[in-house]
Amino acid sequence: MVSPTRPVVHFPQTLPLSVLVTGFDSFGGNTVNASWLIAQQLHGSRIAGHRLISAQLPTVFSQSATDLYALMREHCPALVICLGLSESTRSISIERIAINVDDARIADNAGRQPIDEPVVLGAPAAYFSLLPIKAMRAAINAKGIPAEISQSAGTFVCNHVFFKLMHLLATDDQFKGVRGGFMHVPPVSETDGQGLPLAQLVDGVRIGVHTALTAVADIRTEGGSLN
Repeated sequence: MVSPTRPVVHFPQTLPLSVLVTGFDSFGGNTVNASWLIAQQLHGSRIAGHRLISAQLPTVFSQSATDLYALMREHCPALVICLGLSESTRSISIERIAINVDDARIADNAGRQPIDEPVVLGAPAAYFSLLPIKAMRAAINAKGIPAEISQSAGTFVCNHVFFKLMHLLATDDQFKGVRGGFMHVPPVSETDGQGLPLAQLVDGVRIGVHTALTAVADIRTEGGSLN
């Protein structure tokens, strides 16, 4: 079994002063995607001296990563956090591992439904997130907002974007030392009747961004989940 590529945990000293946060458009019958609502709320704000730039990605396998790469080359961010909606979670889920497979239960917004296809042919089987995931979880929980570490981002477009992000950070010298990763968010309770309030989700992601910018290295704790 091939082990996931290990992350670099130390933050470089000189970085561009911007953060890229992405969310997705609606998909699968949802009229609202919480990930984009959160990203919109964060756009233009400043965290730890960095300006947040938010952008929407399409829920389409190939186009999502193409758009992400274009945004990264345009803005040269110090940190990239991609957000996605998980209808089954009631916490902010910080993803640990991106896997090199597209295996869609439903079609994407372009009608494509890949089965057991590699995200990047010839790339590693998986990458670890470059985010300080346990420090982020601890900081978010400390403010009374539910957060957990997730061991899988699935095999739909969210994981596709996560893997493509990590592959670019691992292979392109332009982004050497840049931190990046993926967070799943629950539905917004005001629009879905379940999940968490939008204000709480925005605060949780903001705390996560701040921790990702300021933590020199991740903390060491027992276990990956809240349980």
